[in-house]
Amino acid sequence: MTLKEAVLQSLEELGNLVTHNDVYNHVSLKSYYDFGQSKTPSSTVSALLGDFIRNGDSRVKRISTGKGNFSYYLTKNEAVIFPAAGADTQATQVILQKKSSYKERSLHKLFSTYLKSINISSKTIYHEQSANSKDSNQKWIHPDMTGVEFTNLHTKTSQSFIKSTSVADSFKITSYELKREILNDYDLKQAYFQAVSNSSWANFGYLVAFEINDNLSDEISRLNQSFGIGVIELKANPYESKVLHQSRFKNLDFKTIDKLCHINPDFNSFIDKIDKILKADDRYIRSSEKELEEFCDNYFKTEAEISAYCTEQNIPTSDN
Repeated sequence: MTLKEAVLQSLEELGNLVTHNDVYNHVSLKSYYDFGQSKTPSSTVSALLGDFIRNGDSRVKRISTGKGNFSYYLTKNEAVIFPAAGADTQATQVILQKKSSYKERSLHKLFSTYLKSINISSKTIYHEQSANSKDSNQKWIHPDMTGVEFTNLHTKTSQSFIKSTSVADSFKITSYELKREILNDYDLKQAYFQAVSNSSWANFGYLVAFEINDNLSDEISRLNQSFGIGVIELKANPYESKVLHQSRFKNLDFKTIDKLCHINPDFNSFIDKIDKILKADDRYIRSSEKELEEFCDNYFKTEAEISAYCTEQNIPTSDN
């Protein structure tokens, strides 16, 4: 029995509104599926249940129970679970499902907060502002976000020395491709090679996702070893985000940087502000750094702000 079959069988036997933990416990109790070495099997079940909804599989429905949590049921049991339902209740289910979703761009401020905590200034690159932005091939050119980290030295003498001897060693630029979820091998391959393409110009490249299926860990490791793109798992509390695999360093590709500067004003301004910092006299460095900071994405200052934002944007703060 596959995991999908085990989940459907469990929903059938439970016959009511159930959480992903209820389903996981039932699958385990009945020994319907062997989770093997999975460290978080309940999260695997959660991801699969969410997959039914996202893929439009009509056999399963869910309702929001608040704060990013859901209960699931079989569609064919709807009349039994909601005996006085009718069209109004069905409409409510649709509204609840839509309300529970969140946009990929909503993750950017969370991620910029994480990057700021490790001294990386970041900027969202709005591909729709580029020349020929309606060209579908553009999505394989632009990073979702870029980040810059400057070498942090203690004295002005050493800072000036490194800039005069090797400007390339005084900063590193990273490209980030953000995704809401990576739940299967198809999602992974598509997202990973988009990240490969979009980060060809940068020192480092990362694929960042809010939901990553644990069963993909071996394949993610293989891709990382082969192509060098790192992987970051973003959390609702951005300070808990994890670098699952480090990115491999490469030299900047200035021809591609020039192309991106030519077609996208956000990217051009980002590079321009880095250039100003690198060329600034000591007395003007702070003002140049401030200019970059004001241009870059906003970030959260407190965890209370983060919590309020996740609620407002319907970003799950716990397993679905």
